Amino acid sequence: MSVHLLTAALDAAERGWHVFPLRSGDKRPALHGEGACTGSGDCADGHLKWEQRASTSASRIRKCWGYAPANVGIATGPSGLVVVDLDMPKTNGQSLKGSEGTPCGVTTFTALCERAGQEVPATYRTRTASGGQHLYFTAPPGVRLANTAGKLGPLIDTRAWGGYVVGAGSTTAAGNYTVIDPAPVAPLPDWLCALLTLRQVSRAVTATPTPRRGSAYATAALRAETANVANAGEGVRNFTLLRAARALGRFVASGDLDRGEVQEALKGAGLAAGLRESECTPVITSALNWSITHNQGKAS
Repeated sequence: MSVHLLTAALDAAERGWHVFPLRSGDKRPALHGEGACTGSGDCADGHLKWEQRASTSASRIRKCWGYAPANVGIATGPSGLVVVDLDMPKTNGQSLKGSEGTPCGVTTFTALCERAGQEVPATYRTRTASGGQHLYFTAPPGVRLANTAGKLGPLIDTRAWGGYVVGAGSTTAAGNYTVIDPAPVAPLPDWLCALLTLRQVSRAVTATPTPRRGSAYATAALRAETANVANAGEGVRNFTLLRAARALGRFVASGDLDRGEVQEALKGAGLAAGLRESECTPVITSALNWSITHNQGKAS
């Protein structure tokens, strides 16, 4: 038994995070698979996977970590967490830790925040063995998020239901998992939730007419933003619509897009997302007015 790892597991459980053992010095679960299940103990009523067996019980954790110096796995879904995993570039499967000038997940995520007009969220953060980072957020109420790989950008994954992360205090051959920001775990920002809850809808719904006088770049932006709105999940639709209108307003200000066409495209996308026309119109109008006012004279 490792007192250090036992303490790490208990500390995570005290936060309300459901933990389970990982193999010593590894990231893989230490629990038996379905093929080796004996149908006894926890599995007496059927095989239980690691997500179902993860626990916050101090007595259970002490018993489990008493067998071996197991690393700490945190089941994100049962823990009410969404963890943004900012990875390092890899060559032949090996992380390029410390490579200068090579884009990494942290760099990509920072750029994503800047494009969204948001600050990089302040929250509990750990450094991974590869040199990447894990940003912990509390999951939004009423929204069941799943894992994603690259949805937010290159080298950015997320872990929610069906996923887990290696907790601080764990050690692998590549290095240690350590806390680099002990700040309280912040709620998942609405704008990130909006990006993670985009759903696929039919082309007929998301189709956007080609603007009469739009540049290729402006036309692509119109199509992308209207698709984002049409795909927005419940709870983030108004925010997504507001953000889209502000983003497209600069093209109206520069003369690349017609305001009427933008308004109609965004209203159609909002209706496709489930908003009422009475909800769409004031948001679009105020956001376009704001964006046009702030972008007058900035066209190149």
